[in-house]
Amino acid sequence: MATVDARPIIADGGEPFDAIMAAVAGLAGDEELEILAPFEPVPLEGVLSSQGFTYEAVELGGGDWRVTFRRP
Repeated sequence: MATVDARPIIADGGEPFDAIMAAVAGLAGDEELEILAPFEPVPLEGVLSSQGFTYEAVELGGGDWRVTFRRP
């Protein structure tokens, strides 16, 4: 499983999209991608869904979310 923790990137005023897409590009065929974010990343869910991924979003509390993306 690959993990991108977008929380510190966003807290520093950055945009994690490029880091996330680099992680997607490096995934093995059956490998999952876990995103940690300070909000549910609905636009990202749409982008990766359009690329054939399914996802499970879980609110962790305190505003944080974990979203796990998988290829079916």
